[in-house]
Amino acid sequence: MNRGELRIHLGAAPGVGKTFAMLAEAHRRRDRGTDVVVGVVEAHGRERTAALLEGLEVLPRRRVEHAGTVLAELDLDAVLARRPQVVLVDELAHTNAPGSRHAKRWQDVEILLDAGIDVLSTVNVQHLESLGDVVHTITGARQRETVPDEVVRRAGQLELVDITPEALRRRLAHGNVYPAAQVDAALAHYFRLPNLIALRELALRWVADEVDVALRRHRAQEKVTDVWETRERVVVALTGGPESETVLRRAARIAKRAGPADLHAVHVLRGDGLAPATPASVDRLRTLAADVGATFHTAVGDGGADSVLGALLDFVRGVNATQLVLGTSRRTRLARLFDPGIAARVVQESGPIDVHMVTHDAAGRALRLPVPRGALPPYRAAAGWLLALLGPCVVTVAGLLVVVDRIDVTTDAMLYLLATVLAALVGGLGPALLAAVLGGVLLSWFHYLPLYSLAMESIGNVVSIVTMLLVGVLVALVVDRAARRAEQAARARAEAALLASFARTVLTGDEPLPRLLTQVREVFGLRGTALLERGPDLFWSAVAVSGPDECARPELADVDVVVEEGLHLVGTGRALPASDRRLLETVGGQALLALRGERAAAGAAAAERRAAVNETRGALLSAVGHDLRSPLTSIKAATGSLRDPSLPLSSADRAELLATVEESADRLTGLVENLLDSSRLAAGAVTPLLAPVGYGEVAATALLGVECAERVQIEFCEDVPDVLADAGLLERVVANVIDNAVRHGGAPGPDPDVVLRASAHADRVELRVVDRGPGVPHRRWDDLFAAFQRLGDRDAAAGLGLGLSVARGLTAAMHGELTAEDTPGGGLTVVVSLPVAPAGARR
Repeated sequence: MNRGELRIHLGAAPGVGKTFAMLAEAHRRRDRGTDVVVGVVEAHGRERTAALLEGLEVLPRRRVEHAGTVLAELDLDAVLARRPQVVLVDELAHTNAPGSRHAKRWQDVEILLDAGIDVLSTVNVQHLESLGDVVHTITGARQRETVPDEVVRRAGQLELVDITPEALRRRLAHGNVYPAAQVDAALAHYFRLPNLIALRELALRWVADEVDVALRRHRAQEKVTDVWETRERVVVALTGGPESETVLRRAARIAKRAGPADLHAVHVLRGDGLAPATPASVDRLRTLAADVGATFHTAVGDGGADSVLGALLDFVRGVNATQLVLGTSRRTRLARLFDPGIAARVVQESGPIDVHMVTHDAAGRALRLPVPRGALPPYRAAAGWLLALLGPCVVTVAGLLVVVDRIDVTTDAMLYLLATVLAALVGGLGPALLAAVLGGVLLSWFHYLPLYSLAMESIGNVVSIVTMLLVGVLVALVVDRAARRAEQAARARAEAALLASFARTVLTGDEPLPRLLTQVREVFGLRGTALLERGPDLFWSAVAVSGPDECARPELADVDVVVEEGLHLVGTGRALPASDRRLLETVGGQALLALRGERAAAGAAAAERRAAVNETRGALLSAVGHDLRSPLTSIKAATGSLRDPSLPLSSADRAELLATVEESADRLTGLVENLLDSSRLAAGAVTPLLAPVGYGEVAATALLGVECAERVQIEFCEDVPDVLADAGLLERVVANVIDNAVRHGGAPGPDPDVVLRASAHADRVELRVVDRGPGVPHRRWDDLFAAFQRLGDRDAAAGLGLGLSVARGLTAAMHGELTAEDTPGGGLTVVVSLPVAPAGARR
C-alpha cells in the first residue's frame, strides 16, 4: 500500500488564513471528483471559514470528558473506517485530550498516512519545535503545543499562507480572528507589528530553507556543481587614499546583492606609517560607512607590509567573513615587478575567503615604492648583494676585453669605486663591503703590478683600495641612516594619525570612554582593555571595559599603563613593545580626559535634576495655591450661609449647601492625597505590601469613589489570575485611571464610555481601561503621566494634574508598568501591567 501524501498550510501567525486555504483546496479537490471528508476543522467562530464547510462531508468527532469538560477530538477510527482519499485535519500541533490513542494530533496523522490516506493540515511557525525559543524571545509567549520539524519536513507539499502584518492587524481589529474582548490584548502583545514582521520572516526563512534543501537534493542527483550563495559577511579594506570611497561603495553593492549580508569596513594602519590617511579622509570614510550600513573598524600592524597583511587577515577571520573587497594597487607596474603588493599576497593567503579586486581611477598612478619594515626592504637588499657581485665583475670584463687600450689604471680604480658606491646605495653596508673587497681584489689581480698577484709594488695602490673601501662604507652608512630616519618619520606619522583618531573618539559621540577602549583593543590587537580605578577602600574597580572582563587588578594584566595615581589603563591578550607602550601612555591621558568628561556630564545631569526638582516644587506651590483656593472658597461661602441667622433657608437650600461643603471637602481630600502620594514617591518612601489580589475586587472597590461610575463597564474573564500587588495602592491606581478616562473618554450616552478588561500575558496580568474619546497623539503619551499636566483640559477645577503621575509612580513601586496605547477604532487605552501572583499564594 502506498503511503498517503501530507500537504501542510504553514502560516506566520493565527488569522493569516491557513484553515481557509485548506478548505478552499478541499473544495477544489472535491470538484475534481476526489473523495474528501473533514476529520476536524477549527473555525474559531469565523463566519467565512465556517461557511466553507458547507458542501463537504464532516465526520462526527469523538467526545472525551476531562475535568468536567467535554472535549471534541478527531475520531481516528471513524476516519480509518470511512477510508476517504483525502481527509482534513486542522491544527497539526494540537495536543489530544487525556485518554486518546496518541498524545499528539500529528501522531494520528501518521496513522492516516500509513493507511494510504492523503491529509491536508495546518501549522503556525511558532508551533515548530526548533523555533519555540526564538518565538518566545520575540513575543514573550511560550508555546505549549509543538510539532517536530521533521514531521513538517516530510510533507509532500508545503504551502506558505502569507499576508502582510498590517493586513493581519486590520483583520484582528475587525473581529475576524478573535472575539472582541480579546482584541485589545492581542494587538498590544502577540500581534504587535514588530512581532508579526519577525514571525513572518521566520516563516519565510524556514520555508526558503526547506526549498533550499530540496534544491540541494536535486543538484546532488543531477550532479550540478554550481555554488548556491547563502548569507554572507563582507569586509572591505580601506587605505584612506583617493580610491577608498569607490571601493567602499562597490563593497556595499556586493553586500546588498549577497542578501542579508553583514558589511565591515576596516582601515588598516601600518606601524611604520605607510601612506597614513589624513584625519579628514578617515572621517569621510567613517560617515560613508554609516551611510551604506557598514560598521567601521581600525586595525594596525606592527610595522611593514607583512604586519599589514597579517592584521588584515586576522580581522577578516575574526569576523568570520566570507568575502573580502580590496582596491587595486596604486603603484606602478615597475614597482609591482619588485613586489606584487599586499593585495596579491592576500589573494594567495586568503584560503576559502573570496577576494574581490576593485579597479579605480587612482590605480597604477602612484610613483612611490613600498616602504620596508626595516631600514631597507628585502628586495633592495637582494638587489644590493647581486650588484655587489656583478658590478666589480662587469668592470673587470669591460676593462680587460672592451676598453683595455683606451683607459689607464686610475680610470679602472674609479670604475671599481663606482660599482662599490652603487652597491652601497642599493643594498646598504653589507653589499658595499662585499663590492669594495671584491673590487679591490680584482683591481690588484688584473691591473696593479705585478699582474695576477695580490702583491702591490706601490703604496698608492694600497691607498686607492683602502679609499674605495672607506667610500663604500661611508655611503652605505648614509643610506642606512636615511632609511632609518624615513622609517622613524613614517612611524611618527602613523602614531599621529592614531592619536588624532583617538582624540576624535574622545571628543565626538556619546559614551566616549567605552568607544576609546574598544578602539585601543582593536588597534593594538588586545583581547580586552579596561580602565581600573582604586577606591578609598584600596580595592580596584573597572570604570569601563571593552572585551572580556579578565583583569581585576593591574598586576594581573599583560599591559599596564599608569594614567594617574589610582587610575590604570590595562590590557590582556599580549605584551606590547616599548614603542607601542609609549603611544598607549598618551592614549591613557585621553582616557583620563574622557573619564573626567563623563563625570562632568553626570554632575551636570544631577544639577539639571535638582533644577527640575526646584521647578517642580515651584509648580507645586503655584498649583496648590490656585487649586486649593476654589474648594476652600466654596466651603467658606456655604458654611457662612448656613450660619447666617438672618438668611432664611429652605430645607432644599440647606441640603444643597451641605452637599457643596461635602463635595468641596472630597475634592480637597483627593488633592491632598495626590500631593502626599507625589511627595512620598519623590522621596522614595512608598513601601508596598505585596500580596495576591484580583483585579475584579479592586476595580469594584475603586468604582465606589468615582463619579459617574455608571458609565463604566467591567468585562473580566473568570480565569484571569491574581496579581502580586498592594491592594490599597492598586485601588488608588485604578481609581485615578478610571476617573481620568471618565472625564476625558467622551460625552455621556446610553452606552458605557469606559470599559475595563483584564488579560494574562506570559508572567504579567494587564488591566486595560478603554475609552472611546478623542484619544491622545503618540507624541503626547509621555506627557500624560507627567506631574501638573492636564492635556486638553483648561479647567483649573479639574485638579493638579497629578492623578496619572501618582498612578504611574505607585504602579512602579509595585514592580508594574502604566502605559498608554491607542484604542482600535479611536480613543485611548491605559494599561496597568503587574506581575502574576504565584499559584496558591492567596490564603
